[in-house]
Formats: sequence, C-alpha cells, structure tokens
Amino acid sequence: MNPESVAAMKSCIGKVATGPEYSKDLSYEEAYAAMNYILDKDADPVQAAVFLISLRMKRETMDENKGILQAIIDRSNIATANVDELVDIADPYNGHNRSLPICAFIPPVLAACGLPAVSHGLETINPKYGITSHKVLAAAGLNVGLNSKQAATNIENPDIGWAYIDQQAYAPDLHNLIGLRERIIKRQVITTVEVLVGPVRAKKHTHLLTGYVHKAYPPVYAELARFAGFDSAMIARGVEGGVIPSLQQPHKVFSYKDKGEETAQTFDPTSIGIDQAVRAVPIPENLPAGDETKCKEFDVDAAAAATAEAGIAALKGKKGISYDSLVYSCAIVLAHTGRAENLAAAADKVRTVLDSGKAHARLTGS
Repeated sequence: MNPESVAAMKSCIGKVATGPEYSKDLSYEEAYAAMNYILDKDADPVQAAVFLISLRMKRETMDENKGILQAIIDRSNIATANVDELVDIADPYNGHNRSLPICAFIPPVLAACGLPAVSHGLETINPKYGITSHKVLAAAGLNVGLNSKQAATNIENPDIGWAYIDQQAYAPDLHNLIGLRERIIKRQVITTVEVLVGPVRAKKHTHLLTGYVHKAYPPVYAELARFAGFDSAMIARGVEGGVIPSLQQPHKVFSYKDKGEETAQTFDPTSIGIDQAVRAVPIPENLPAGDETKCKEFDVDAAAAATAEAGIAALKGKKGISYDSLVYSCAIVLAHTGRAENLAAAADKVRTVLDSGKAHARLTGS
C-alpha cells in the first residue's frame, strides 16, 4: 500500500467519522483522493467501508459528491460516438422489485425516432437486487458485454442507433467494489454518483435522463449532471426512482438545457391519451419465489424474462401498460430535446414507430 494514500485515507476518516456533532466535511480534493485510494486494488476494505458509511451518516456535501464522481470518471473507459446528439438513460443500478422495468427498451424506441441513445448498469447490486436492464436485455437475447468502443459503434450504426454497456466493461475498478458494497449493505454515495459517469458521449450534445424519489435529489442530480458534462438533463420522479413516471397521476420532471439552471415542469399522462389504473407494469403473480439472501419476493431472472417478453411485445406495437410506458417516457425525451413540437406531437411520433415495427427492428438492427 502507498504510505501517502494510507495517511490521506486515515486523515479523511478522522474528519468524517467523529460523530454527528464533530464530523467535518471534506474538500473536493480530499474526497477525490480518498475515492481513488478505494478504487486501487490494494485499498484496505475496512477503511473503505468506514469511510463510505461515515460519509452517508454525515450526509455528503456537493464537493464530496463531485470529488468521488470525478475519481470514478477518471478511472472509467469513456468513448465518444460519432453522432451529434445522444441520450444517456440512467436508471437505478439496483433495479426494480415492485414493477417490471420497461425502461430497458427506451433506447431502441428513441433510436427509431432518430435520437441515438445509450443505457448502462449492473447485473445485480444491493440493496434491492432487483430486475435490472442488464438482466432484461440478456433475457431478450441481446449482448450485454459490449465495451465502450463497441457500444459507440452500435450507436453510430444507422440500423441500430443505441447500446447498453455494463459497468464491468466501462468502469472495472468500480465494478470490483461490488463485494465491498454488498457487505456494507446500506446505500452509499457510490449509488448516487455511479449513474452519472456517462460511458458514451456524443460529439456535440449529450442529454441525461434519470429518476428520483426523494424531493432533495433533483438539485443534487442537476448539479452533478452539469459537473459531469451533460449538456441537458431530465430528472423525472419515476416509479421506484426510475426514469418512467407513474402512468396514474401527474408528476414533476426537473430539467435544464445548455447547462443552465434546472426548472420543474408537471406532466400528466392523460394529456396524451394515457389512462391506466396502475402506476407501472405489474410483476406477474405466478413467478417462483426468489433467493432468501437477495430478492426473496420473486425470482429475478424469471421476472427479467417476463419484462423482456412484455417489452418486445410493446416494441411490436401491442397496446397496454408496457406500450404506454414507452410512449410516455420517450415523449418526454423527444419534447425536451426538440425532436417534437410538444408532448402530444412527441407521443404521436413514438406511437408511429411502435405501431410500424420500426422500434422493434432497432432492437437487433434487422
């Protein structure tokens, strides 16, 4: 172990782990150095765990968030796709356990609408160990092992226009911390910032689509998105913190353009002809039981297969909750990026590519 790194880590822990009254905030530089040390293969796991837990209990500052995020970005393999615009879909990496995440199929729909897209994530992670885009796309028979360059190539392909890239491929040092994160059990700062790395960027404008649950998070995500270089962002109050809002009621989306200040806008699904009795695609009741040590409510792989089936049917134009989920979420993106005059026109555009089969054709580029 590097003695200087060990000493720096000891100093950081001394500041953040002294209780609610005496803990001190770290500077950007200190947080950056500490996260780099944690990402090193010889990092002490006990020190790393104490540091991350103490930060969480103290509540991370923006400087600490930025330092940790920048350390991860600097250790990531980031590619630039030869496209002018790109939408980055950042759904929670720990997945969903109360609904089926049809968000896995947003990228091919946007691509069919002429807007390249990328999504990213993990196969599984605590605390939810839920249904992830990785598992859904794998269940659909797609390659979830692309590296950054291969993902960029798919995005550039006029017959495909989208890609999924796993953290194992674009940020292997961060991915190596999964075991540590699982032993910590509770959510840490890594959970907040890892969705903002942006493993593939566009030549000119990269837009972020992410979600939140708690009201305190939109300004945090907006500031971190600007810091990470996203030209615009859409931060939706989605189901389970995901990128697809409830189909049952109005919701807020916080957004900014040209790295400006974020503003809130309220959207109502009924304004574009969506009238559903549920918030999102329900999990089938007949799934087998899950793993007692992880997601015990249902078998996650079986749920991922059910999601893949529902998503592919929607891409082929089958009407229903999955179809409406794609219409709603993609319409918000198209309206935000100026690909449609308003939300209603954007929804019409999405329905056209779904009903024609063009969105399904983008799934594999066939």
